[in-house]
Amino acid sequence: MRTVLIIGSGIAGMSSALSLAEKGIHSILISPFPSERSQSVMAAGGINAVDLTGASGDSIEQHIKDTLEGGRMIAGKDAVRGLCESAPRIIAQLEQMGTVFTRDEAGRIDRRAFGGQTYNRTCYCGASTGKQIVSALVMETRRLEAEGLIERRLWMDFHSALIKDRTCYGALLYNEATRDLTPVYADALIMAVGGQNALFGKTTGSTVCDGYAAGKLLLQGVELKNLEFIQYHPTTIETTQKRMLISEAARGEGGRLYYEEDDRRVYFMEDLYGPNGNLMPRDIVSRCIDKAPSQVFLDVTFLGRKTIDARIPEIRDLCLKYRGLDIAEQPIPVDPSVHFFMGGLAVDLHHETNIENLFAVGECASIYHGANRLGGNSLLAAIYSGQKAAECIAGKAGAPSRSQDFGAYVQDEAEALKESQNHESRFPVMYLRSMLAENMRDHLGIVRDEARLKQGISDLDFYLDVADNIRYDRTVLPYFNYSLPGILMLAKSCLVSALERKESRGAHFRADYPQEEEVYRSASVIRYHRDSFEVRYDREGRYES
Repeated sequence: MRTVLIIGSGIAGMSSALSLAEKGIHSILISPFPSERSQSVMAAGGINAVDLTGASGDSIEQHIKDTLEGGRMIAGKDAVRGLCESAPRIIAQLEQMGTVFTRDEAGRIDRRAFGGQTYNRTCYCGASTGKQIVSALVMETRRLEAEGLIERRLWMDFHSALIKDRTCYGALLYNEATRDLTPVYADALIMAVGGQNALFGKTTGSTVCDGYAAGKLLLQGVELKNLEFIQYHPTTIETTQKRMLISEAARGEGGRLYYEEDDRRVYFMEDLYGPNGNLMPRDIVSRCIDKAPSQVFLDVTFLGRKTIDARIPEIRDLCLKYRGLDIAEQPIPVDPSVHFFMGGLAVDLHHETNIENLFAVGECASIYHGANRLGGNSLLAAIYSGQKAAECIAGKAGAPSRSQDFGAYVQDEAEALKESQNHESRFPVMYLRSMLAENMRDHLGIVRDEARLKQGISDLDFYLDVADNIRYDRTVLPYFNYSLPGILMLAKSCLVSALERKESRGAHFRADYPQEEEVYRSASVIRYHRDSFEVRYDREGRYES
């Protein structure tokens, strides 16, 4: 039986495994934690799909148009068309699996307004859509585990891919229980590892998604794309451990942003963009909040307690638990925070990278969102991308998964891991990771310029110089030690990509180049070659995005 190795067991990883099982292909899901602890659970707002009854006036063509325009026209038209056309089918599949969507008075799936969209097309399950979808996929996955088509291996982390002659033969994994490295051979490898939250410390996402896999694969010859495009969600609140997302659902229900000036409320988004200003694309709202002269608040009090309890109860509970706020009586103080990464592993229409039999799906794959993602498109892309990768793999002729010998490579990596535990330095690994997060927040924020970006790159060069000799931190798993160089490489490649794009487009705003420029109307692709970074622009559409 053919076997596919999947790194990550969130929605994208499980979508891949389920789609492969439908085709009779065995898969192994690798993750440090159960799916119920994946970042996918945090997705609150909803999943986009046009209502095909036509009752709203919406259409698939309009969904495509909104997605392309939201991404500032650098997402591939064919890729986006496939995504949007498949959305109604995916909603039907999720319902069949047991996802409980919120219904309107007529019993139809309700749809709410999200930023950057012309019509209400975001299907939702209260404010816990990701959690509901994960639950449905977990139940279906468990059924196929019982049938032997899907296998789970927990408490394992990705170390590196097994690549030879630009072909992937599986992956080398770190076992948290035995604390050693294990090679797992497969006919294809699917990366479903999420975004790069740990680069920035406190974000709305899970720090388990740290970007290490992308950084390591970059060092192994895999191309990355659009790393400069980092979405800041405009409305979050701070807690001790992370930034908590105040879902766009609050503004979709009519929530209004304002700041106070001279004892009066200034509804700045409405003043700038009209009645629907609060639902402008996230990059625009975030920059406007960043420029506000005082603390910005999100007001939903006028909705009334009954509507709040019925439509956004999770936001009510979150604010009460973490800030002691009763949102039916008090406005919510909000600030932008890193939320989503449009950049990641460069993939083609079939989600294959420039390395044969190495695929990427979900947030770690850069293809559908261009320069800025529409709210509601991330869950859709996670499911659809898993299906596309499985479809491609099923259509490939089976290749012998053990046709290459990686024994020497595995031994060398195991010895390097052991040796790293003996390094002595005044820099422990977690201290450097903390410095990295501060650097990235300072130099790759909502607004960038050449001086900040160059300073960020200089800082990264220093971190990389000492990374091979950091003090082994015995208070954390060895994974945190060996993963640091890969994380630092990814961070530097983000800064280099941002420095090279001398324009402002979507989530990438350069104060020194504030306009869009036609010469940059394409995806950026970065690779690491001969100890240096090379950036090019994908004007021929090799990656369709």
